[in-house]
Amino acid sequence: MTLNPRIVEVTERIEERSEPTRTAYLQRIADMRRKGPSRRHLSCGNEAHAYAATGADKRALSDGNTPNLAIVTAYNDVLSAHQPFHDYPDIIKAAARKSGATAQVAGGVPAMCDGVTQGQSGMELSLFSRDVIALAAAVGLSHDIFDGAIFLGVCDKIVPGLVIAAATFGHLPAIFAPAGPMLSGLPNDRKATIRKQFAAGEIDRDRLMKAEMASYHGPGTCTFYGTANSNQMLMEFMGLHLPGASFVNPGTDLRRALTEAATHRIATITDLGDGYRPLGDVLCARAFVNGIVGLMATGGSTNLVIHLIAMARAAGIVLELDDFADLSAATPLLARVYPNGLADVNHFHAAGGLGFVFRELFAAGLLHRDAPAMGAESIADYDREPRLAGNALSWVDGAAESGNLSIVRPARDPFSPSGGLAYLKGNLGQAIMKVSAVAEEHLQITAPAAIFNDQAEVQAAFRAGQLDRDVVVVVRFQGPRANGMPELHALTPALSSLLARGFKVALLTDGRMSGASGKVPSAIHLSPEASRGGAISQLVDGDLITIDAVAGRVETLANDIASRPPAIHDGQPVNGCGRELFAQFRTVVGDATSGASVILDP
Repeated sequence: MTLNPRIVEVTERIEERSEPTRTAYLQRIADMRRKGPSRRHLSCGNEAHAYAATGADKRALSDGNTPNLAIVTAYNDVLSAHQPFHDYPDIIKAAARKSGATAQVAGGVPAMCDGVTQGQSGMELSLFSRDVIALAAAVGLSHDIFDGAIFLGVCDKIVPGLVIAAATFGHLPAIFAPAGPMLSGLPNDRKATIRKQFAAGEIDRDRLMKAEMASYHGPGTCTFYGTANSNQMLMEFMGLHLPGASFVNPGTDLRRALTEAATHRIATITDLGDGYRPLGDVLCARAFVNGIVGLMATGGSTNLVIHLIAMARAAGIVLELDDFADLSAATPLLARVYPNGLADVNHFHAAGGLGFVFRELFAAGLLHRDAPAMGAESIADYDREPRLAGNALSWVDGAAESGNLSIVRPARDPFSPSGGLAYLKGNLGQAIMKVSAVAEEHLQITAPAAIFNDQAEVQAAFRAGQLDRDVVVVVRFQGPRANGMPELHALTPALSSLLARGFKVALLTDGRMSGASGKVPSAIHLSPEASRGGAISQLVDGDLITIDAVAGRVETLANDIASRPPAIHDGQPVNGCGRELFAQFRTVVGDATSGASVILDP
């Protein structure tokens, strides 16, 4: 199948735009490779420290010719998605030995759960944690005794942070070994209904708590299609997982076999053998285009727009918002997984999952089949699914037909002819909107603004009945510089309740929404943000605002906005829950359109 001309056009302009930074990046990792495996240059004292606790692996490590694999883990047991990683280092070490290699835990990185911190002070550290994770992973890898790396991470900021670190050490081959989703619990639509009932005061907290515990009930990733599961899709579309690895449940024989196979794969492609494949070569423009196409085809998380920009910059690739918009326009929406539909990721996987989506996108000419991969020879191999017969792991062709057309559809008959994201711009700046779950009648709205400086004010106004009308709820001073750009998912039940009552409602913010958000039209990541004097800081109550996902507009009809002084929010908390430790981050962070990073040049 000939590649779609829009895919070609976007890829070529990304490559042209990125040529200076990509060339410099590739030169940098080539210089790192030329040094050779670092263990050959260690002093005896260096080596003694590195191998002191490795037991039977000491001899293999000291010969300098046995591949040594770094394990970088985000294990903790606060995150259900990361709890299974407790056992992974032992599994990987044993698999490495069988493959003629060794493995060491190079370091652990922090991992916070946005589900725990939603609406709480800790959420203000959430986005910054991505860059902390990258820094922490780099500390582990800086021991410089490794020939390859295996990264253990799943959730929201963890995977992007690990990719940034992996790209920085791009002369090493690297692979991601996921944990998989927890088994299905309380249906997501029922959970959402109960949340709305609680927000409206119709049920008590005991009823709410029972529903939440029935939804989040065991080890593994939360089963809705939020940022964590969007990350897993992305790693597969960029070739950083083994084919079909994303949505295999934890604790299964197949899950263990895939982790062992990922270890074997990296052990065979280090610079000590003939199949050397550095990660930096894989993280090319074609890989990022494939990742964006996958995001659009599956209606994934808006958080990935910020993270993809940052990940790409770490590999010398420059992405801009119009790249996302043009790829979204070219990509049909093939999946409806909650919050975009009723199914969870287990249902999606059973109905054909990513293997089927790959087959459809290949056939439609929407993916670079020749993009290199870490988990296989190329992305062309990713329409296959893993199977385990006894102890033998193999791959078979993925589903040729959808197992449930209400969950996943062929490219010839998609849920929508375009993907799940809209790019908005106008006199208020630039924003994005996740449209895959928004009903068509809600894609365009013009209504008076109600201005708030934090989400607690919105919730108070909702409880007081002050938002029972057509309204654009404006929540400003939520950008990276203001307070770390927390997700505002705690607003979803209230705004969804207003929408259900028949009001025309939208959200406009310089902050983020959760990857699980969807039904309420939300123009988010607005740049410039209020703390940089963006136009959102000049809005007042009653200004008419138009948010139009069809025409791609976000603007106010107030003619005098440019002459108004920007508002100043001096009541922003800067202490408590660790905020004070991140003061410097808020000072130097880039804006959302450049990846909201504190460690990468905008």
